[in-house]
Amino acid sequence: MSSVAVPPTGILARVSGLRIRVRPGTAACAAIVAVIAVAAIAPQVLTHRGPNAIDLGHTLLAPSLSHPFGTDDAGRDLYTRVIYGARESLGIGLGATGLAMSIAILLGFLAGLAGGLADVVITRILEVAFAFPVLLLALLLIAIRGPSVTTEIVAVGIGSAPGYARLVRGQVMHVRQAAYIEAAAALGHRRLTVIRRHLFPNAMRPLVAVITLGIGQSIVWASGLAFLGLGVAPPSPEWGALLDSGRLYITTSWWLEIMPGLVIVLVALSVTSLGRTLQHRLEGAAR
Repeated sequence: MSSVAVPPTGILARVSGLRIRVRPGTAACAAIVAVIAVAAIAPQVLTHRGPNAIDLGHTLLAPSLSHPFGTDDAGRDLYTRVIYGARESLGIGLGATGLAMSIAILLGFLAGLAGGLADVVITRILEVAFAFPVLLLALLLIAIRGPSVTTEIVAVGIGSAPGYARLVRGQVMHVRQAAYIEAAAALGHRRLTVIRRHLFPNAMRPLVAVITLGIGQSIVWASGLAFLGLGVAPPSPEWGALLDSGRLYITTSWWLEIMPGLVIVLVALSVTSLGRTLQHRLEGAAR
């Protein structure tokens, strides 16, 4: 009796003779992230309108073929404003995640490598910072510097850093006990060489996916702060600012809240999904 080969689920792509399984959900998330990247780099490719083009004859129009996301109270095309807001929103997500990971790597590696009193002190500082609400930190920074993109990046970055630092510390303490680290030290390699060639790359590899997850989380945090009036102020097309400017019309013009909110959710879910897929592949390659 002849056997019938059952093709695996998902989409199979060939790259340099290798078969790589790409699931439809992963492909859809990658497509969404690619569109947002194009919007951030070259928004004019996706729309021919200007983000601040006022048309008082077409105010508060519901979504239609000519205005897919509707228009706001000044007649500005909401789809165009969402596209142009991708640069600021994505920039905040990348900037906040980069700042958070920089602080986390510095403190986490210092605590994991030094051990002893240094580890105890840094761990206690991280625990206190981890319990400090990001919203209060944002209020403090805004009172000092005023609302801006930089303020959002600093507030979200510092607020997210303690959680990442604890992950880095745990990875460093796990890797430093590995057999290949002890073997490298036994062969006479200098401590700095062991850290640079072996400990740092292997401790950071699982955190690559965490960085991806942090971008989506930072975008959501920044949008929430802007919605509360603690971020970039209208008429900026930043996604949180769009939510802030549209909340006065939520009962009459629902699209001013729903459309930017859906974009934020889709981008955050897509980036998070890609991050988890990357994490699973890295864990599978490490086995």
